[in-house]
Amino acid sequence: MNTKGLLARTAAGALGGMLLIGAAGAAIADEIDGSDVTVDVQIDALPPVGALTMSVAENTTSLTEGASTDPELRQFNGVLPTVTVTDDREDVPSGVYWYVTGQSSAFSASGVPDIGADKLGWVPRLLTEGNGEVAPGDEVVTSLDEPTQGSGDSANNVGLVGEELLALALDSSEAHAVGEWQADADLFLKTPKAVAPGAYSATLTLTLWEDAY
Repeated sequence: MNTKGLLARTAAGALGGMLLIGAAGAAIADEIDGSDVTVDVQIDALPPVGALTMSVAENTTSLTEGASTDPELRQFNGVLPTVTVTDDREDVPSGVYWYVTGQSSAFSASGVPDIGADKLGWVPRLLTEGNGEVAPGDEVVTSLDEPTQGSGDSANNVGLVGEELLALALDSSEAHAVGEWQADADLFLKTPKAVAPGAYSATLTLTLWEDAY
């Protein structure tokens, strides 16, 4: 008898049976347990290239008394520090425009009544030459003045109580071609002659806006 051949065939047959059992077992396998893995990723927005920004040359300015055209009033004059608007964006959205406004608080001093912001006026002035891409705001006079523009509710003798226009870019993309714009304004405070003496101060808030048509 060929014992070696018999052993070889037996081993091969046993291995084949095991493979068949394994295949059958896989076909009828029951799920014993499972587990989920949550995969998180934080994808941040790409930072914009450039920005539309505003800076002011100084954070303080002073008014000094000057000649008054009305004998019943005192007038104090000064200049708004230079306001610079810079647009170095790579891409400017279409159909948008920017503008700068100014609004003042009341003038306060220790132990005396406030002087309202309606007593402060300005005449905006554009310092950067261009081709009409940016325009200065209109003159705003005080509540002690006769209006120099408009009438009724549109009269300009309101002072800087609300936000008044310093400069306006009618189209951000056109203004972007120049890249940087500067403006300031002549400031004037008017008071009755009998105003209480004191070291008064107010805060004039300048704001850069961008809006869409």
